[in-house]
Amino acid sequence: MKKLLNIELNENTVSIAVLLLRFGVGIMMLVHGIPKLYMLFSGDIQFPSVMGMSATFSLVLTVVAEVLCSILLLIGLFTRIAAIPLIITMLVAVLMIHGSDPYAMKELGLFYLLAYVLVLILGSGKYSFDAILKNYQLEE
Repeated sequence: MKKLLNIELNENTVSIAVLLLRFGVGIMMLVHGIPKLYMLFSGDIQFPSVMGMSATFSLVLTVVAEVLCSILLLIGLFTRIAAIPLIITMLVAVLMIHGSDPYAMKELGLFYLLAYVLVLILGSGKYSFDAILKNYQLEE
């Protein structure tokens, strides 16, 4: 019980939590992104055009964010940079695509947005390729 009430965090605990966050949202977003990737390659594009961009270009940007950036989050490579397109994609989804929808339609996008902002703030943690690259640079 005492451990559950402890408010102090150590670096290892935070790194494990960040790893779980990265891996969880990375996998969950891939579930949304892979069907869009198939749609892009099939040529049967049924996607909204956003901010004056064509539906195809909007889909390409979304696939880059939801697939490529999610993979980068999963492995913890360029994590903070990868979080930015995901944040932008979720802002577009919440504010533009579902802007006039009820809150229930925006809730999932807001959840992802919150998770990606946390990843942007926290970084990748020590269980990531970012940490390996950092350690490699320090050794040189």
